[in-house]
Amino acid sequence: MSSGNGPRRKASKQQHSSSVVPSDPEAQAEIQRLFSKVKAYVRPAGGEWHVPDPNDALKHPAEEHRDLQELKASLNAVKDRLSDKNIQVWHQHTNSTNRAGKVIAAVRAAANAEICTQAWCKFYEILGTFKLLPEEALRRGELNSVHLCEAPGAFITALNQYVKTNESTRYCDWSWAANTLNPYHEANGGSTTIADDRLIANTLPWWFFGSDNTGNIMIQKHLLDLQAFVSNMSRVDLVTADGSFDCQENPDEQEALVASLHYCEAVAALLLLSSAGSFVLKMFTLYEHSSVCLLYLLSCCFRSVSVFKPATSKAGNSEVYVVCLDYDGKDAVRPMLSKLIRSYGPQLADREALLPASLIPQSFLEQHLEVCSYFYGLQVETITENLRLFGGVTPGQRQRLEDIRDAVAQLYLQRFQVSFLPRSRWVSRNTVTPACCGAASSRPLGQKKQTGSFNERREFQTLSWRERVERSCHGSWTQRHLSEDGGTRCVLDGPLSSCHTDSWYVVSGAALPAVRNSPFCEGALLNYLNEALADAAVDWSFLSSCDSCVAVSSASILFDAAAVRALRAGSVGDRQKSRCVVFGSRSAWAAGGDQVEGFVLTFRAEPRFPRRGCSLLHDGEPLYQQQLLDALTTSLQTLSPGDALLLPVFSALTRVTAAIVLCLHACFCSVSYRCPPPGSVVGAVLVCVGFCPAAAARMLPVLSDVQSCMSRSLGGEEGAGPAQPGGGERQVLQFVPMEELLGGGLRDFLWSMNSDIIQQKLHLLMRS
Repeated sequence: MSSGNGPRRKASKQQHSSSVVPSDPEAQAEIQRLFSKVKAYVRPAGGEWHVPDPNDALKHPAEEHRDLQELKASLNAVKDRLSDKNIQVWHQHTNSTNRAGKVIAAVRAAANAEICTQAWCKFYEILGTFKLLPEEALRRGELNSVHLCEAPGAFITALNQYVKTNESTRYCDWSWAANTLNPYHEANGGSTTIADDRLIANTLPWWFFGSDNTGNIMIQKHLLDLQAFVSNMSRVDLVTADGSFDCQENPDEQEALVASLHYCEAVAALLLLSSAGSFVLKMFTLYEHSSVCLLYLLSCCFRSVSVFKPATSKAGNSEVYVVCLDYDGKDAVRPMLSKLIRSYGPQLADREALLPASLIPQSFLEQHLEVCSYFYGLQVETITENLRLFGGVTPGQRQRLEDIRDAVAQLYLQRFQVSFLPRSRWVSRNTVTPACCGAASSRPLGQKKQTGSFNERREFQTLSWRERVERSCHGSWTQRHLSEDGGTRCVLDGPLSSCHTDSWYVVSGAALPAVRNSPFCEGALLNYLNEALADAAVDWSFLSSCDSCVAVSSASILFDAAAVRALRAGSVGDRQKSRCVVFGSRSAWAAGGDQVEGFVLTFRAEPRFPRRGCSLLHDGEPLYQQQLLDALTTSLQTLSPGDALLLPVFSALTRVTAAIVLCLHACFCSVSYRCPPPGSVVGAVLVCVGFCPAAAARMLPVLSDVQSCMSRSLGGEEGAGPAQPGGGERQVLQFVPMEELLGGGLRDFLWSMNSDIIQQKLHLLMRS
């Protein structure tokens, strides 16, 4: 059994780094072991390991391997000792004992690395440990890579840094493409979707999201479309796959839960890679039959397969990277690959076993058990040490840990020759400030934040949604009564000059089943609201208002609009009275008549609330969006310079509604909002003052095309029912590029408005 078939070692690095290693021989050995956690599968001579006959694949039930299941049970028993630990306290403790805990800070300081996260450091370590980039690619000076399940993009930026600072690759012409669950698609749930879009927002043309715009790589059509997406590459030299699911509620079964994703990632790599290419796959424990079969298949398709635990991967978790080098090529695996593609999908590992246990050679099983036992021992050793030190670290122990942590950080920089890269050579030039980085937002950069112990989190899930909201950090905020000045301090000053309508395009996809995700609000708030709405169907038209909340008055809104009009009058034409088009009922807005505060009021029917049965769609119901767009286009066609518009919205969580707000921003001198609109208990009214027709003239032809697309999706008939989720219907998902929706102050405006709207909705639901 080899412990390193394929890893690259550079003697010069070892000699150069000795100066930073502590003089304590035991510490020196510990540091060297930290960078040597690798086991390789070695093919026996004689062809005993070979690609299986596809006729034997996917037709037998999975079988448990007794020795591997014993390791699994033993490891879970050790991990169960952490169930009563407060996760934040525990993470603080394990971070302090993590030998590689100072590497990220050292890399940030020394290398100016883009998206310098733990994932960046892990992949850079893989690049520096294995000959991952094929020699043939380096000789021809052209490198092509595809990155699956890649958000937020640290593997891409790490590879960029490596290629542009490494002597052997500095002059390579590198091209890349990536796939991930689309962080902007409203139906992608927060438990599987990474919200951190700081690279995606600036490099959207390089990202593949598939025909339905979700980015779900576990759909067969998307796999074949991805192959077409990268067909402009002469070869694909490298595929990486860093995917996982949120398994926080069932950590003991993480490997089984993620098995189908790993199968799909591996099949995609076998389809995309060229001969001699490399594949890096993140996996976890390797105890299940699905993992045995997958590792055996990869060992038959690549000349070198190693399981590697980077020093910068937290030693107490189950994460490992399968590094596959020198692909035999599609011809060698074609019959099996064809069958895997035919069976491709989210249940690929759940239906039948890839192979029967009888077809897995005993020589492979013996090596696989050795691999699993090795990484089991490392993980148990780390958890046991952390439990022992949790009771208290002595000053001597703390000093020794800090010395090792300092040495590991310096050794990492020297061993992998981490060099400075100027910002001008980053993948992204940050021309767009993405949603996750907004000053006014608290959009999380990754998965949902955990609090309390595992036992406490399990108990928390048994509570009602009301109890969960009350105990959350938003509890007191949601119970706060509304005041009349809500939204008055949030204004979009216009007209927006950087509105590039010639680059707008329509994105359609499957009809949304629900809005579970939005780049324009905090994910936790949206989750709480959806939980509340799922508890009982709500008809917002008949929900009673809160007697203690101060309802915003129509007189107040009109007075503020008139004040803005007076301030802006010089730039839009000084007329004595302007027209104000109001989408709403006359009774709610015109108590004092049709001429109020310098405006002549004109009333039109407002877009109807989304139907009761579609509450989880929020503003994503297709018919509601069509009515909202019709209201916009009608207004832009009939308003005169200086006029005002009052348009109520249910929310602005979707890209379509956000784009409508952008259109208003481009056509009016001022856009603000007030919550809730007069005559309603939920939503907001957009207060648009100072109409400028020039932008509207450029915009209307594009909006007409969007209306046509919406009409076709809805059957082309006025009043036709909305596309039914799951019925194969399509829906317009976007018509303004995300770069524009995320730019300027629009994102912060929408974030503020959606927060106020969700707060009032939760407030009413909590009290109902």
